[in-house]
Amino acid sequence: MSYTISKSENVKFIILKATGNYHRKLALNHNLEAHALGKKLEINRYLVDMTECKNVESPTEKYKFAYEDMKTDGIDRTARVALLVTPGDHSHDFIETVSRNAGLDVTLFTNRELAEKHLSAN
Repeated sequence: MSYTISKSENVKFIILKATGNYHRKLALNHNLEAHALGKKLEINRYLVDMTECKNVESPTEKYKFAYEDMKTDGIDRTARVALLVTPGDHSHDFIETVSRNAGLDVTLFTNRELAEKHLSAN
């Protein structure tokens, strides 16, 4: 499991890229770090690149991530998030659903260009 956090070239969003099996404790730690950088740079849009990750959590743990973990201090609940996944990987689908139901602006994409357009739009 490895990850990187950086700003986009146009400085409109933060990029979180992870590899390997993914679970909620990693996700929370990575999100806290990404949101800290976003706060520092005054950016509240995030491209979460999971194209080399599988979400291995149970539906219950995914629910807890959206409804509990994402209420942690340091998380910007007004952030716009584009979750980029590999076509055919449905391990992240429920995260989009429960995140939206929890009031978070999370949209799943399989096309990076569309994800970046979504984040760059007003």
